[in-house]
Amino acid sequence: MLIRTRSYARAGLLGNPSDGYFGKTVSFVFRNFAADLVMYETPELGFVPSDVDDATFASPDELLRDIQLFGYYGGIRLMKAVAKLFFLYCRDHAIVLPQKNFTVRYTSNIPRLVGLSGSSAICTAMLKALQKFYDVEIPLEEAPTLCLEAERDELDIQCGLQDRVIQVYEGCVFMDFEQSLVESTGHGRYERLDPALLPPLYIAYDPRRAEVSGTYHKKLRVLFEEKKPDILAAMSEFADIAQKGRDALVAGRRDELPALVNANFDLRDRIFNVAPANRRMVMAARSTGASAKFAGSGGAIVGTYADDEQFSRLSAALAEIGCQTIRPVIG
Repeated sequence: MLIRTRSYARAGLLGNPSDGYFGKTVSFVFRNFAADLVMYETPELGFVPSDVDDATFASPDELLRDIQLFGYYGGIRLMKAVAKLFFLYCRDHAIVLPQKNFTVRYTSNIPRLVGLSGSSAICTAMLKALQKFYDVEIPLEEAPTLCLEAERDELDIQCGLQDRVIQVYEGCVFMDFEQSLVESTGHGRYERLDPALLPPLYIAYDPRRAEVSGTYHKKLRVLFEEKKPDILAAMSEFADIAQKGRDALVAGRRDELPALVNANFDLRDRIFNVAPANRRMVMAARSTGASAKFAGSGGAIVGTYADDEQFSRLSAALAEIGCQTIRPVIG
């Protein structure tokens, strides 16, 4: 038996980073980049290293940077953590698994550590593979939470539900993480949106901006748990931006999206003091008349544009500062 699964890169269009703080978001996956898993039956359980798990380095500096960015186990630790929680889930729900083992390997062309959710793509692809291999169906709304717990609880990676939700559901989704619902069920309220409702979108990223998103989220978590008034107010405002975006799309008013995209970044910049190199990406895009905000924690941006002429100017302006720009194929 040969199992193949895939999870796509994602972009947070509106509302992030409120997904980890009982907020609301609109997010989509795009097929330009993906993490692919292959799982097949073998006598023993095996996890095959990928290029992220490389153990050969050109210098001590390269070793130090690799460990800083990827930890000691690269993508293998992600697959192990998901496998552990999958097996515990089956045990807790009295699901009897067939007596068989697997070997799993992964590849990914998602740009690394620029906020396009490469790590959670490996996690969600792994969970999809395990369900197929063992013929187990985890309810759709519960699967993202299991992946979140694998990263957050097992590996101490600070993150929210948004990435895992959209990589499980795919397409475009509006997510409401209302506190009482999340605390009582472990998941939010997820509504699929027709991608045809979206205006023309672009993604741009700077491959040199690699950084660990968990560092940003750890700082944000501390501020949120200290109940800083400006942080609590910002999370409410991020959620309101996402709600307005959802309502505008459903009502066919997609012309309202550019202002909301810009408002999302402006709020983030005002509250969290965005790094100059990340702000420069947004401002370069806006100089052409396009809207722009972070796609995740930094290193990549997402926004709207009017037409092909503006997209050409946008691509040129971002190329001047070392960024690559694509039109996302929304899946």
